[in-house]
Amino acid sequence: MWCASCLASACAGCACNLCTSAASAVTRRSARIAYCGLFAASLILSFLLRQFATPLLQHIPWINAFNQTPPDEWFQMNAVLRVSLGNFLFFAIFAIMMIGIKDQNDRRDAWHHGGWIAKIAVWAVLIVLMFCVPNIVITIYEVLSKFGSGLFLLVQVVMLLDFTNNWNDSWVEKDEQKWEIALLVVTVVCYLSTFAFSGVLFMWFNPSGHDCGLNVFFIVMTLILAFAFAIVSLHPQVNGSIMPASVISVYCAYLCYTSLSSEPDDYACNGLHRHSKQVSMSALILGMLTTVLSVVYSAVRAGSSTTFLSPPSSPRSGAKNPLLGDEEAGKGDDKESEPRPVSYSYTFFHLIFALASMYSAMLLTGWTTAASEKSELMDVGWTTVWVRICMEWVTAALYIWTLIAPLLFPDRDFS
Repeated sequence: MWCASCLASACAGCACNLCTSAASAVTRRSARIAYCGLFAASLILSFLLRQFATPLLQHIPWINAFNQTPPDEWFQMNAVLRVSLGNFLFFAIFAIMMIGIKDQNDRRDAWHHGGWIAKIAVWAVLIVLMFCVPNIVITIYEVLSKFGSGLFLLVQVVMLLDFTNNWNDSWVEKDEQKWEIALLVVTVVCYLSTFAFSGVLFMWFNPSGHDCGLNVFFIVMTLILAFAFAIVSLHPQVNGSIMPASVISVYCAYLCYTSLSSEPDDYACNGLHRHSKQVSMSALILGMLTTVLSVVYSAVRAGSSTTFLSPPSSPRSGAKNPLLGDEEAGKGDDKESEPRPVSYSYTFFHLIFALASMYSAMLLTGWTTAASEKSELMDVGWTTVWVRICMEWVTAALYIWTLIAPLLFPDRDFS
């Protein structure tokens, strides 16, 4: 346990002290942002341990329980998975604890918003304890993380569709010429970016003298999807808009790029293989940024009264609440004892963070194939390629579905 104690002081101390210093300032309104900060701290800790904790892990007998010491990449992956497991357990426990909360008179409502000193202590203890469990537990979590990451990617796509539709609706509702011009400008810029970027992909990932049919197929499919989005959204029977279609097209082009740039550095059709370290690092940073933004947006959207995130008891009037909610409104009135419904699902809120913990681990370990690659290649390999390209196709399928579903099922309310 001496090694575990050293690990606790060396790895969790800085993050714990930083979070604790701000814990007293966390109010009911800022609780969601505080959870986002805790998640961001776990990402930073995972990255630091991946880079510097290998010598320490090699001296822990229940981790390095091999006759022949594995390569450094194995310990890097193991460190990331252990931090991820501790973070996952923290949010998963809260997700289970918050099941069934309907109003703010529930005692668990205070657990969700308060007690931050205790929460940070529990979070740090869980992460340290994960470095005391045997490797078989981490292996099982590694397998489960691949499925959990898939669920998070699906939620990420839904959030993107939700964001683009809300963006479009907010500008259309203004019913002013300047906002209509702004919509047109965004649409034109997005489509020009999509086609220009696709042309660049042809140059980078279809070098002359090589048979790169798979890469060409990926790029051509991206262009076909961009045209399909525009055609379907402009169909007279579809209640769609061209601006969301253009934004989704750019996102699909970006996913195609990240997929192709994740091809192994010795693959002849990867025109960026000479700069694989830089490419993989940039893809990692963009992926981590996308993950953080997705989680933050999920948390923020959880504060609005929408049918996607709200529990059955919450209001669904569509009123535009502040991003951090208005949960303290009404304090001091004569009806404090009257149950006030919660404005979002606490269970769903914590579940998003739990799944994001799994996805961030896969991102940092190249979907656990990093042990077979060079240590600097954190998001490279055929597994990553197919995960990203499949995510592009799922995004396209979901967007098309949101357009045609009202036509196929006219009796259902898709608003």
